[in-house]
Amino acid sequence: MSQNIRNIAIIAHVDHGKTTLVDAMLRQSGIFRANQELVERVMDSNDLERERGITILAKNTALFFHETKINIVDTPGHSDFGGEVERALRMVDGVVLLVDASEGPLPQTRYVLQKALAAKLPPVVVLNKIDRTDARAKEVLDEIYDLFIDLDATEDQLDFPVIYTNAREGVAHRTQGDGSKDLLPLFETIVARIPAPAADPAATLQLQVMNLDYSEFLGRIAIARVFNGKLNRGEEVGISKLDGKIQPTKITKLFTFRGLERDEAEQVVAGDIVAIAGVEGIQIGESIINLDNPSPLEPLIIDEPTLAMIFTVNSGPLSGREGSYLTSRDLRDRLARELLTNVSIRVEDTDTPESFRVLGRGELQLAILIETMRREGFELMVGKPEIVVRNENGRKLEPQERVVIDVADSFIGIIMETLGSRRGEMTKMSNHGSGRVRLEFKIPSRGLIGLRSQLLTDTRGTALIHSIFEGWIDYGGDMALRPTGALVADRAGVSTAYALWGLQERGELFVGPTVDVYEGMIIGENSREQDMEVNVTREKKLTNMRSSSADEAIRLIPHRELSLEQAIEFIADDEFVEITPKTIRLRKKVLQFSKRPRRWQEIRASQEAAQ
Repeated sequence: MSQNIRNIAIIAHVDHGKTTLVDAMLRQSGIFRANQELVERVMDSNDLERERGITILAKNTALFFHETKINIVDTPGHSDFGGEVERALRMVDGVVLLVDASEGPLPQTRYVLQKALAAKLPPVVVLNKIDRTDARAKEVLDEIYDLFIDLDATEDQLDFPVIYTNAREGVAHRTQGDGSKDLLPLFETIVARIPAPAADPAATLQLQVMNLDYSEFLGRIAIARVFNGKLNRGEEVGISKLDGKIQPTKITKLFTFRGLERDEAEQVVAGDIVAIAGVEGIQIGESIINLDNPSPLEPLIIDEPTLAMIFTVNSGPLSGREGSYLTSRDLRDRLARELLTNVSIRVEDTDTPESFRVLGRGELQLAILIETMRREGFELMVGKPEIVVRNENGRKLEPQERVVIDVADSFIGIIMETLGSRRGEMTKMSNHGSGRVRLEFKIPSRGLIGLRSQLLTDTRGTALIHSIFEGWIDYGGDMALRPTGALVADRAGVSTAYALWGLQERGELFVGPTVDVYEGMIIGENSREQDMEVNVTREKKLTNMRSSSADEAIRLIPHRELSLEQAIEFIADDEFVEITPKTIRLRKKVLQFSKRPRRWQEIRASQEAAQ
């Protein structure tokens, strides 16, 4: 049976067409009924995935090509979800590397490919979007060869087949313009070049849990790969826990994958990817083994988190108006639930019972978690992201990132200046002659906090910024804080157009008129380095005397509505982002002005420490 199975992961950078290609493969394999209503990007089932156009959770599906079952794992393209990537690669025997025929290989492509090559997985290279007017398939293929060599690929891995596709049209070619009208060349290449699972159905049972799902009817569902042996429904087996203990249990339901559906099965065999229901308390990385002859597999090794944020209970004056879950117990339970399915996140207690330190791979991963909690009805506050520092042999180490910036050549100067001030070192510059250049930097992870929004402002929204974790370097000392101060409300009330009209010359506003504000709430960014206390509730005094300016129209410059990521990037050490189901506010940690330390004192102290 395992000879008729192929397990593959599709890996690609964000927005290179990976989920669209899986759509086309599912449609052409005959998995869907002729009259079945279909949606675009069927694998992006999560609302956030659809809105942002990225894959966040590793998901799997299966299709049939003649007599061969092809299990497909759709991996996230963003390095912040690397915990998903590592599990996905453990489930498969080969990878399909999808690269945009215009953009070429980008940092996340590099990140996942590095993991795949280290795991000795054979690749099939797919050049997608060959219909683009700026497609440069030959040059991109050379870049892919350079990337493989740079990642120390073996001779066998360098001998990869290349397929040219237009995923949106559902067409694949062995050579460009060969007249193919469907994805048949891709299916044939996968079956021919990806090996069947090296699994023995007659050996002792070995399954490993790579993912978890939840059903209202069946409870926790473990998604696992059968490495050896056979598993029957109703069989008594053992779970090899992460601490080495063996817990006996009975398998109540078994499922195999077919398209996006799960089919009930009486037996599953070595090499297949399956779902198991009714196993209480099972966790990712644990093995299901034979009780009489236990042979557990090595637990999963996940890269360590590099960023930490404080999650705390919302203590603001407007708390409790919109959310359903407000207490520290609600927050603790929700974070504990996240830990069950997200292996790349850690949660630590702090000095106070209402705050938790949450560690993850990057700002995007933590922002997705916060956005998910917000939509579930939680109210919370989060602090400024901080990097995780290691101590090894008396040396203090911090994480380093590789950043690739794609920008118009007229902005090279401002990019160099901005990254230089954040201790970035340029390692490579390439110009494709299209008016845009690609700059590669190495920069401490701390330098990325707030970088994206600053670069988008500097380049008028035209820069493309991608980053990837590179390793650990010696700690370089403190960095200067945000160079600008904040406009802070000095009293509670409702903002008025008249008050905002008088303030808009002082800086950029984050709120409009008729918004509830309170003392200590940040309503804008000051153009100078100090914080400024302002009255945004001031009303125009009405008199029975006319003056020359009495009928002057109030014209407000449109305020800047901060997204969750922009708010997290903007805040300083003494500030919080307050998150409720409908609103995102910025505030000072200490609301009362008389009790708050002065911002300029903090900036000077930070600059002196950096020198």
